Amino acid sequence: MALFLFPAITIVSCKKEVLGSMDAVALPAPVSAGIMSATDTLQARTVNSSWEINWNNYADGTYPVANAKADFGNASGWADNRAWISSGVLRVRLLPKALSADGGIVSNIAVAEGTAYELDYDIRFHSQFDWSRGGKLGFGFLVGEGNTGHVPGWPGNGGSMRLIWYQTSTGRVVFQPYCYYKDQPELSGDNFGHSYPASGTICKGKWYHVHMYIKSNTGSNTDGHAQIVINGTVLLDKDIRWTTNDNKRFIKSISFHTFRGGDTIDWESSSLGYIYYDNLKVHKIS
Repeated sequence: MALFLFPAITIVSCKKEVLGSMDAVALPAPVSAGIMSATDTLQARTVNSSWEINWNNYADGTYPVANAKADFGNASGWADNRAWISSGVLRVRLLPKALSADGGIVSNIAVAEGTAYELDYDIRFHSQFDWSRGGKLGFGFLVGEGNTGHVPGWPGNGGSMRLIWYQTSTGRVVFQPYCYYKDQPELSGDNFGHSYPASGTICKGKWYHVHMYIKSNTGSNTDGHAQIVINGTVLLDKDIRWTTNDNKRFIKSISFHTFRGGDTIDWESSSLGYIYYDNLKVHKIS
């Protein structure tokens, strides 16, 4: 299968970022810097299919749901007090001693129904980020009923494709795929035994470029696809059966999930955490 790739941005050093005040007084944000699809109308902003957004034209300050909806479209579950513009990038704040939506952002962005999508974005962790055990991060895809959170894909009515960070028992910190689909072997999402990097650990303060491609399957066939590429290295590239109900086969939402967890105390952290995003591109293929 051909790879669907935007140009990747690969940063080879683990240079730490230089940051000023973590939470300055909020300043007014200008109109979105997003580049919408051809019919850039109020209706098009509600449910989009292809768009690009960076945050270069925003002043530092809170990034509220009104701005998120202007940039992404119909975004639900936004948490104004955890989204911030910092030096032209989007920063998500993870609260101490809190998991899932209580400590981060769990937002779903409605998109025009499709059978194949791709997206790209850049991500980095703050230089003093506490890894804890791990968590969900970044942008991903929801199929049909969008199964996540210990809702198995076995009924064949939905699935999801997301990314996590995870600290192994040996102290390595890695990116892993996290997918819910018809044939998943366990109640939780499947990582297929894949990790990035293959050895060593991901770095704090370093930008990583993430590319994702998803294709729906047809009927009960295993002719769907899941692909994740990080800094030009393939993390996942697999045929998959997301659903067995053709009415539920369509990709309907982009997920933006950034939080710690898991659901047990070892996933928590005693400190604030910051994760940064930039250069989001979403493209409907079919």
